[in-house]
Amino acid sequence: MSRCWQSSTISSCSDGTCADFIPGMHVLPGAEFSTGIRQAPHFGPRLYSSRLIPSSFIANFSPACLPLSRFNQADLSTLKLKRQRLNGQLSDARSLLDQALREASKREGLAAAAAAEGPITPLKTSSAVRPVRIVLICGFESFNVALYNAAAKRLKALAPHIQLKVYSDRDIASRKKEVGIALAGADCFFGSLLFDYDTVEWLRSQLTTVPVVLVFESALELMGMTRIGTFTMDPSGKSKGPPPAIKKVLSMFGSGREEDRLTGYLSFLKIGPQLLKFLPGKKARDLRTWLTVYGYWNQGGLQNVVSMFLYLTEQQLAPAGLPTPPPPLETPQTGCLHPARPGHYWASPADYMAWYKKEGPLRGTDAPIVGMLLYRKHVITDQPYVLQLISQMEAEGLIPVPVFINGVEAHTVVRDQLTSDHEQHEIAAGRLDRGTLRRDAVKVDALVSTIGFPLVGGPAGTMEGGRQVEVAKAILSSMNVPYVVAAPLLIQDLASWSEQGIQGLQSVVLYSLPELDGAIDTVPLGGLVGDDIFLVPERVTRLASRLHKWVALRRKPPSERRLALLLYGFPPGVGATGTAALLNVPQSLERLLGAMQAAGYDLGDLPEGPGALEGLGEALLKTLKGQEEPRTVSRGTQGINALGAGPAAQWGVQPAAAEVSPQHLRDLLTFPHTWGPTEWGPIPYLPDEDALVRRMERQWGNLLSYRGINSTTRGTLLVPGVQLGKLWIGIQPLLGLEGDPMRLLFERDLTPHPQYAAAYKWLQQDYGADAVIHFGMHGTVEWLPGSPLGNTGLSWSDVLLGPLPNVYLYAANNPSESIIAKRRGYGTIISHNVPPYGRAGLYKQLTILRDLLSDVRGDPNSVGALKDAIAGNVEASGLQADCPLREGEEMSAEQAAAVGDEEFLEWCDRLYIYLQTLENRLFSEGLHILGAPPSTSQMAQYLGAYYGDALPSEAVEVLAEGQGAERARAALEKAWRQPAARPAEAPADASQLLKEAESIRSLLLRNREELSGLLNALDGAWVPPEAGGDLLRDGPGVLPTGRNIHALDPYRMPGPAAEARGAAAAEAILTAHREQNNGAYPETVAINLWGLDAIKTKGESVGMVLHMVGARPVKEGTGRIARYELIPLEEMNGRPRVDCLCNMSGIFRDAFQNVVELLDDLFARAAAANEPEHMNFIRKHARDLERQGVTSGNTARLFSNPAGDYGSMVNERVGAGNWENSEELGDTWAARNAFSYGKGGERGVARPEVLQTLLGSCERVVQEIDSVEYGLTDIQEYYANTGALVAAAKNARKGKNVGCSIIETYGKKVEPKELEEVLRLEYRSKLLNPRWAQAMAAQGSGGAYEISTRMTALLGWGGTVGYTDSFAWDQAADTYVLDPEMAAQLRASNPQAFRNVLGRCLEAHGRGMWQPNEEMIDKLRKMYGEMDDELEGVK
Repeated sequence: MSRCWQSSTISSCSDGTCADFIPGMHVLPGAEFSTGIRQAPHFGPRLYSSRLIPSSFIANFSPACLPLSRFNQADLSTLKLKRQRLNGQLSDARSLLDQALREASKREGLAAAAAAEGPITPLKTSSAVRPVRIVLICGFESFNVALYNAAAKRLKALAPHIQLKVYSDRDIASRKKEVGIALAGADCFFGSLLFDYDTVEWLRSQLTTVPVVLVFESALELMGMTRIGTFTMDPSGKSKGPPPAIKKVLSMFGSGREEDRLTGYLSFLKIGPQLLKFLPGKKARDLRTWLTVYGYWNQGGLQNVVSMFLYLTEQQLAPAGLPTPPPPLETPQTGCLHPARPGHYWASPADYMAWYKKEGPLRGTDAPIVGMLLYRKHVITDQPYVLQLISQMEAEGLIPVPVFINGVEAHTVVRDQLTSDHEQHEIAAGRLDRGTLRRDAVKVDALVSTIGFPLVGGPAGTMEGGRQVEVAKAILSSMNVPYVVAAPLLIQDLASWSEQGIQGLQSVVLYSLPELDGAIDTVPLGGLVGDDIFLVPERVTRLASRLHKWVALRRKPPSERRLALLLYGFPPGVGATGTAALLNVPQSLERLLGAMQAAGYDLGDLPEGPGALEGLGEALLKTLKGQEEPRTVSRGTQGINALGAGPAAQWGVQPAAAEVSPQHLRDLLTFPHTWGPTEWGPIPYLPDEDALVRRMERQWGNLLSYRGINSTTRGTLLVPGVQLGKLWIGIQPLLGLEGDPMRLLFERDLTPHPQYAAAYKWLQQDYGADAVIHFGMHGTVEWLPGSPLGNTGLSWSDVLLGPLPNVYLYAANNPSESIIAKRRGYGTIISHNVPPYGRAGLYKQLTILRDLLSDVRGDPNSVGALKDAIAGNVEASGLQADCPLREGEEMSAEQAAAVGDEEFLEWCDRLYIYLQTLENRLFSEGLHILGAPPSTSQMAQYLGAYYGDALPSEAVEVLAEGQGAERARAALEKAWRQPAARPAEAPADASQLLKEAESIRSLLLRNREELSGLLNALDGAWVPPEAGGDLLRDGPGVLPTGRNIHALDPYRMPGPAAEARGAAAAEAILTAHREQNNGAYPETVAINLWGLDAIKTKGESVGMVLHMVGARPVKEGTGRIARYELIPLEEMNGRPRVDCLCNMSGIFRDAFQNVVELLDDLFARAAAANEPEHMNFIRKHARDLERQGVTSGNTARLFSNPAGDYGSMVNERVGAGNWENSEELGDTWAARNAFSYGKGGERGVARPEVLQTLLGSCERVVQEIDSVEYGLTDIQEYYANTGALVAAAKNARKGKNVGCSIIETYGKKVEPKELEEVLRLEYRSKLLNPRWAQAMAAQGSGGAYEISTRMTALLGWGGTVGYTDSFAWDQAADTYVLDPEMAAQLRASNPQAFRNVLGRCLEAHGRGMWQPNEEMIDKLRKMYGEMDDELEGVK
């Protein structure tokens, strides 16, 4: 008997074939769990999951059935996480079984094919022969393993003395001894597409004695071992290359352009053997042999591979008089193909289209024409997916122009043989030179690369991210059509993609490198099953649907386009509706609507003219907020229509809500009932048609009876919004988790709630949007559950966005989170600038204190008279802890009276320096307005913040006014003539500096391109890419905005400067720690690895980890970092290796998987190093875990949230007030971050016992701050992660102190500060600063919300690390509550935000963080009650 958990009843399922035991999955008739194999049409052996208990059962198991009183939260979480880990191990075992079954099936197929060929007659030899042993190892072309094995069998039949052994690079890991023995006795090694560093290093050690080595298209170090006779590719520089005559021949090939050099090289490879036979000398003959062998390999196919080894044996290995093999059976280097003409290749796209217009299946239609770049290797080896892909694209209503290339010619094909209406129009208008574009170039509406890599260089540029990017930009800008990358995975199999997402180098090939060229909408089309490539046709359907939508945008005039614009409103109830980080949403909306109106969009009765839209933004937000009122929602569309458009009606705005019935939602979420293996391909399981519905109902209950978020009294799901002509504007639905974050501790397979799904599906299907605009940073759809990277058909982001082009407005300084929007949310990113920078200055008591200090410094004799006043102002300002008289002794009136004058004056000097630091701290002033160029004063703020003391303010003002460099020079020289006015960092010649400043001014004035960039995206055009970052940190290279921002090449992390700065920061942290701990080193330091920090600093946090451990990067030939090697202890100046607990953000985990693997490998080698434990804390802690019985994962050091999940949920608990103490918040963090990542199968393995052990030895936490815009006090993530990590470590250490070092990396210096010091600096320079407060309040509802969030963060720091400085709460209340003018302003602009300000003050008092007088508390309670009544409509 077994429990059929779906029905929660005991049933007889002893045979294990209960067809409904996994919701969302069905078992085909006749399928057996013992093998899990069923034949599926078109795909060969079909595999189904052999799980008897699905992982989702354990992951979704509710603890409600357990007696909770017996467990605390940490114990419960640990038990659950261990259970998840065991389930993962079972899954791994099943995967190994499935792989073995696949290999057995393939062996049977090959044997059957060989039997069908019949007997082969051996070739005759003219002399005695000796055995020839050849070892072949293939890397990224593992799809050719079957071909090479077939060649080995044919060679054995034709020439029995030739023994060819075939391996893939994966065999080196699983069968290393066998491969090593084979290489030891080999006469020849043949390798192709080998890049893995460990593989390459091992092969290099094995190949030193092999006589002939041939390596093609692999790591430079390995190709450098190529030797055949006298010809070598010696990387040492001793070999001077080919003879002069050969060099002369080489120079004759190619166009002369740098970017075409590799293409010319391929041309030489083809004709080289014929030319070289006329040149004398053995070196030329050996080079000819190498070229001939390469020619055979490059042409591919069984006949060519067999001929290649016969030729090689006769020429170099063991001549036996074998007949000369036929020349290579050639396929064009580039060309076109089509399933209707199997085996036929057209020489060019023009020839292909000439045929297609006569015979093509979609001839005579207006179907979109899509250029498709295919990998030639796959074409010539007859990979079945190629023709299947072409056929399906046609079946989806697209005319494919399939061009196969080797890879390096991609840009020449796009540049010379494909064109677009835009390019032809620009050429006709004389704005664009034709260049090498052919007259018969084929017009396309979109471009799809099924190869990945950079457009220029292709696979040859794999490890050289950004190589020739400017050339690619020029080509794609000229074409100006959507450029999409959609390819099958060649480094990863379908099972790992389905279970863990796209990883490592595969993610670089498919995402990171193409994004440098402006690629969008990446769709994985399939992947490996064993060594074979299979399509997932459902993914091809998704690709085609998105292409159709993009082309429709290009073809429709603006007046006919139906658009949807989504604003944000999460978290609820605190004034977040219609806000976005760093952006003034109301005024930005007004500017966008004006630009759309001018571009011809249908916006209904929107008035025209200067100033006509002023006030519309705030009115829209007020109307949309009114639609959130529960009574209105309960009445559905009737309630929305009765409410009307409110204050927005005067601009022609109309209410536009919709109701989606539960049954309709079920239909929208149901896959076609006819879908089966043909549509889903050989993924590891076959979803039922209602798989999504079942998942949703498991979490939210039966849809037909659901009554929850935005449900009406009739049970329908309300989608509120307003309409302006053909533009619908609404608020993105809430996630539905606020107030109940504990659910995430027990449910990993979350789904969006029904109304969330209904809203997006309504936009797709019922409203019929042509595109959606996500307005600002950031929404939530891209963060929904699903594959961490590489959407599948069951990823909720993919399901809800569907075919919709997603134009996503994002702050330029956040390339980290924007890549999630780009990759998971199909976002075409349009960057916007950050607000101008302000200097904090001094205010209130701080100003008085500065003046008093100036007086006493100017007249030391006045010290006695001023002591009391200075000490009193220090106490009033809360500066005692920042500037203590002596260590551990805070200044007070009593101390001031008792201390000597000389010591008091020394203390005054320190205090004065502190005030200078505070006065000059930068902050982000106000919010940015989309497309608005900076005013003169704002320009001066940008330039002043960027140059600091290097340019005097007089010169900055001249430059900001646009008076030019010469006048600025005059102002600069005049200012520097003053005594001691020239700063030490000022350059000797300011010409270059002034020229750069002028350039920055020009770039900032191009903020207008934010609007034009957004409109270009809505035109279906290509949006220019640019690196994300901010001016202060990254310089002018991040400007102008209005660009499709991307991140850095992950294989260059850390960069040289980042490595040096990271090491300096780590050393400073260790020094400071030792000073506080009697010279002792910390055993473990927790370092936060965040995606945004890593991208903007080029990996300084990774540099810190390396220095702590004692390691350095090792680069291979292309500059790619391939390993972090241990520095010998004797080179570490007597210090030990410090263990590191690396807490990774979800973005770092997903975007830098190669770095994760390298770090994991580093920790494993450090733990295995034969070193004393007192000098190697990694080894010490690993052995401690072994002694505790933890043998698996005892070197795990990289922890994060569950795979595909993000966030600690601590901020959700603080936001909802759902917590009791810091211990509870620390436990929440630990439960959410107990998942280990690294090499192999270490992809979110639950290891709570390892985490707790590391936390127990953790003496310090380290956090970087990468920008002025986002400090510790500005966003919730810092306290929710850094603060909660400190709390978790304190829990594990039974209350012992845990230090926290903060590194502000946007400055020139890397000086660590203690956490509380930075908190006080930030609060004084921002939240409590009248200048910051007034600038933010002036931004309307968005500014009020920003103030509100910082009050929540103040409470969060109190909850996690016990930060309870009373001056912070006192001055916050004075500034935002007790100041009548400010309170009235906040109350009017955003009542919910103001209520949150009041509520957080009251909560702080209730939790004992703040002790104001009773009069203050009574006033706060009264004001809060009034706000509550107002928002509830009582008055």
